[in-house]
Amino acid sequence: MPKKILIVEDDPVIVKYLQAVFSDNGYATCTAGTAAEAMDVVLAEKPDLVTLDLQLPGEWGPRFYRKLRQDDTLRDIPVIVVSGIDGDHAIKGAIAFVKKPFDPEKLIGIVKNTIG
Repeated sequence: MPKKILIVEDDPVIVKYLQAVFSDNGYATCTAGTAAEAMDVVLAEKPDLVTLDLQLPGEWGPRFYRKLRQDDTLRDIPVIVVSGIDGDHAIKGAIAFVKKPFDPEKLIGIVKNTIG
């Protein structure tokens, strides 16, 4: 069974691109376009890793991250921030911060090192 990655991103073009990059490398994906939707999806899907944009409609990515870390059953899910804004300071416990536009090979390398 392939490892599952939750893509939390509101730009549909980037969502499709990330889905293609991850599926081409053997990963399953699920998606969420808002922080509120992301919490529902993470509870339902139990992903192995989350990619998180910082700028989301409504609630920002860092707030979702804090909620994730406060839940005992979800706090160990690794998070990679993928964002166009320089916000590596916003999420201290993230595995990595990847700035858009990003190199897909670099991102896949981080994912493979994190979840195999």
